[in-house]
Amino acid sequence: MSRKRRPLGLVLGATAVLAFSCGPLHQRAVVVASKNFTEQAILGELLAQRIEHTAHLPVERRFYLAGTYICHQALLAGRADLYVEYTGTALTAVLKDRPIGGTAAVFDRVRSEYARRWGLAVLPSLGFENSFAVVIRGEDSRRYGITTLSGAAVRASQWRLGVGFEFMERPDGYAGMVKAYGLTFREPPRVMDLGLLYRALQEHQVDLVVGNSTDGLISALDLIALQDDRHYFPPYDAVPVVREEALREFPGLREALEGLGGRITADDMRRMNYAVDGEHRDAAEVAGEFLRAHGL
Repeated sequence: MSRKRRPLGLVLGATAVLAFSCGPLHQRAVVVASKNFTEQAILGELLAQRIEHTAHLPVERRFYLAGTYICHQALLAGRADLYVEYTGTALTAVLKDRPIGGTAAVFDRVRSEYARRWGLAVLPSLGFENSFAVVIRGEDSRRYGITTLSGAAVRASQWRLGVGFEFMERPDGYAGMVKAYGLTFREPPRVMDLGLLYRALQEHQVDLVVGNSTDGLISALDLIALQDDRHYFPPYDAVPVVREEALREFPGLREALEGLGGRITADDMRRMNYAVDGEHRDAAEVAGEFLRAHGL
């Protein structure tokens, strides 16, 4: 009680000086993740650059995080804030649900369950679907008149199949596909890195591969994606998945991401994939070029 009180003006002045000297509090970066293949790196760059240029937020890129499970766990653990998922993958590989209904039904199911279970927001589709594609050499398609998966069943016993690891493990993957189409191959599938599938097909190490419908190398290498004529695969619309906590933390983040909704076509994605895989251009450069060309 004997200590003298300092004048209020001095206290406020000192506080103001301290605040000015410290400057603004450091804002952490938005962490954008991706899976480990070309399209995902391009999509990661599209989202990252869009956030940087329109929301003016710092971004940290954590790309090539293996597959679906690793990216999903990174969001749950707070090590990443967002990445692009595919609705059919979210439904079957993450939620462990059986394929249900069409595009809208799958999207609604994924959006509601992601929010309820994990506090993750599933935003509107970027505008394209990237389904699994069973791909054969164009010369074989023309020689045998095969354009559908049902047609491939006739020669499957003489052919070798190449797949990525994840396709063997997924409920919408290998086991269900061979059952749906009655496929029996010459030998067990050869499991390899996704980036090696088309090279193995070109070099006749395998006769069919399971790739992605938006792969730019399919047409460039005279390959044919067989039609899923029994509609085995569910819809796989590309959607940003974001931690709801991050949407609250970063003003402008939702608006920046939703601004990409419906703006990317399957042909756009094929061209960008080919620019990286076929022309060996940098994913960041390709993404930036697309954003500028479309006023995004």
